[in-house]
Amino acid sequence: MSTAAVQDARKQAEALDNEDPIIFVRDEFNIPTKAQIASSRLADSHPAALPESEDDAKCIYLCGNSLGVQPKRTVTRLNQYLTTWATQGVQGHFKPLEESPLPTWLDADTKAAELIAPVVGADVSEVAVMQTLTANIHLLMSAFYRPDINGRHKIILENKAFPSDHFAVETQIRHHGLSTEKSMVLIESSSKDNIISTEEILSVISAHADSTALLLLPGIQYYTGQLLDIPAITAFAHERGIFVIWDLAHAVGNVPLYLHDWGVDAAAWCSYKYLNGGPGCIGGLFVHTNNSVVTKEITDEKPEEGYNNRLAGWWGNDKKTRFVMANKFHPVAGAAGFQLSNPSILDITSLSASLEIFQEAGGMEALRSKSLKLTNFLEATLGQMKEEDRAHFRIITPSKPEERGAQLSLMLSDGLLDPVMKELEARGVIVDERRPNVIRVAPAPLYNTFSDCVQFVEAFSAALEVATKRAL
Repeated sequence: MSTAAVQDARKQAEALDNEDPIIFVRDEFNIPTKAQIASSRLADSHPAALPESEDDAKCIYLCGNSLGVQPKRTVTRLNQYLTTWATQGVQGHFKPLEESPLPTWLDADTKAAELIAPVVGADVSEVAVMQTLTANIHLLMSAFYRPDINGRHKIILENKAFPSDHFAVETQIRHHGLSTEKSMVLIESSSKDNIISTEEILSVISAHADSTALLLLPGIQYYTGQLLDIPAITAFAHERGIFVIWDLAHAVGNVPLYLHDWGVDAAAWCSYKYLNGGPGCIGGLFVHTNNSVVTKEITDEKPEEGYNNRLAGWWGNDKKTRFVMANKFHPVAGAAGFQLSNPSILDITSLSASLEIFQEAGGMEALRSKSLKLTNFLEATLGQMKEEDRAHFRIITPSKPEERGAQLSLMLSDGLLDPVMKELEARGVIVDERRPNVIRVAPAPLYNTFSDCVQFVEAFSAALEVATKRAL
């Protein structure tokens, strides 16, 4: 960028940051400093225990699409959990404590469901905080994928699906004694950047409608950052009798979702990206009310005929009878009936700490409003780079704001990925890469600023200049 363009962008960013109605939530997060990310040794103390210095310049962290930064209150909540365990032992399961913000461990999953339900647009009964993403996809398919080789047996997914989704589909098909050659259908994109149009998706659904049992798609495609038209695709598939599961790993906490109103059958997600639960933190699933009814009592004849069969565990039992220890499974209605084991309270406590901040920020609509402005500003600032720099990359994420979330994926010219990433890291910038040539840049509205976007573009310009000179 020219000096004048940089100065103008900085002024715009400063003005936008000053006008940001939710800028206050940035202070709720531990954003690593440049010195910290450059260090190769474990810090002696947690950042929350140290006074902040003006010399501790924050890094430019634009990687919430991969791992969100740590909320400051996570340490507080985890210490409260550890104190409960240390002082109450097993009583922590049932004994409420005065002046504690934490639920009993028996009710921790219910409290977490109350916090996540508005994030995904669901009734509380339709969500469960449990397991991890791929495990939940398998659990959902085990309940709702009932293939008939003489009828509906195919699963449709995109050809560039996240590998774990692809593996889940392949193994589920083989688990039922079928072959992927006959029972797996891949949606191919006609775009060189792998942007899949809604029309392409609907065309594949139409072509295989009579023999398809299940459709599995991402809410947001991990590589390109494309936001799919969830309600339109769901409705189209339903009209053709197809059950729909959405992988919302990159959508949850990123864009507003209205899963109940959209009639989504089921969905699953992780919590360590935009939800900031921490690496490998507990996942979640959604099961629409229509698919989780329980019509019989456990005392009725053949009570198992009153609910959709699924892989079961004791935590899916009704809470009132869970500790009776009778060897007779009867699920509670709703998504909670798909739970297996008691969830990790450590994980749920960490996730809930972040979800508290979502509430304080005003929910997903407020976050989306800022996110649209952030990503648009990032895109516009990239467009102000020098022509010779712009010749070495292109944005492959859709340009229409309604067709993307926070993330922009930048496709670099061949041979530039490694040196550009090295130079960005040296300048205190954290983004991530997807080989062979893509870097993903995701300003998260909870803690990123417009100034972060400008500083990224400045560092990216400098990194490209160094990388292209080396390539000569």
